[in-house]
Amino acid sequence: MKVVLLSGDCIGPEISEEAVRALGALAPDVGIEERPFGAAAIRSGGDPLPDETLAACQSADAVLKGPIGDPEFDAADVRPEQGLLRLRGALDVYANLRPARQGDIDILIVRELVGGLYFGPRGVREDGTVFDTCEYHPREVERIARRAFEIARTRGRRVTSIDKANVLETSRMWRRVVTDVATEFPDVALDHVLVDNAAMQLVQFPERFDVILTENLFGDILSDEASAVTGGLGLAGSASLGDGVAGIFEPVHGSAPDLVGTGSANPAGMLRSTALLLEHGLGRTEEASRLDGAIDRALAERPTPDLGGTATTRELGDAVLAALA
Repeated sequence: MKVVLLSGDCIGPEISEEAVRALGALAPDVGIEERPFGAAAIRSGGDPLPDETLAACQSADAVLKGPIGDPEFDAADVRPEQGLLRLRGALDVYANLRPARQGDIDILIVRELVGGLYFGPRGVREDGTVFDTCEYHPREVERIARRAFEIARTRGRRVTSIDKANVLETSRMWRRVVTDVATEFPDVALDHVLVDNAAMQLVQFPERFDVILTENLFGDILSDEASAVTGGLGLAGSASLGDGVAGIFEPVHGSAPDLVGTGSANPAGMLRSTALLLEHGLGRTEEASRLDGAIDRALAERPTPDLGGTATTRELGDAVLAALA
């Protein structure tokens, strides 16, 4: 089996190193092939997603990606983030899974990832008006809804679909299609919640949610909110899955240019993403569970500065490996 590593920008290589160490301890038979991506790829060849990197990802079993983004390219015509959107589209990883767990809270956000406002027509009209268009086809909604219901069957058998059906035509279609798909899963309860109400409930009553199903923009916002409610973005991992293609597994936090070289970056989000890779990318559920448990123990024993501790990036990685031993 082959995993392509896209180590990312700024703190990306530092936290990716800890993920590679953990993956090597749990799955030593898996080959890891690093490829250029993001800011480093722009500097070397002018393209954040070189053709050879894309080809390697398309032939891999999974893609492990560090955070991208570099201040050098924030206002440039070519930016690292453009490579990520192209990679998601090329692999058609339409289902983004964002777990958020802490105490009695156990939420899985299932976000549609390759449609909606981020991928619709956009531009500037002659009069200076700027526009971005949200578009969805019923087929796109149907496949993400079916994935959410299938996952709910392995959890608490509850799906909450988030939309803005009182205002948006795309949301009205979304609600119709999700309701139709729900008839195929009579053992899974479905409710619909407007996105503004959902945002409030995530703060006040997060334990009420099991699987949250939503479109791209709403999912981007709500998943960050859920992460904040359960410990912060620095601890959160994600999996982006398609059908019969390599998934992309990546932390949800930024590239933290201010932490480069300090040795203080928290690798937990990258390690959580590695656990998701083991489970959803390589089908190694037991190893994924072991890694999640080791991360929990390491964070309790050797927290990094963002959690009030003093552990370095490497020291937290060492604690994870010790817990796996």
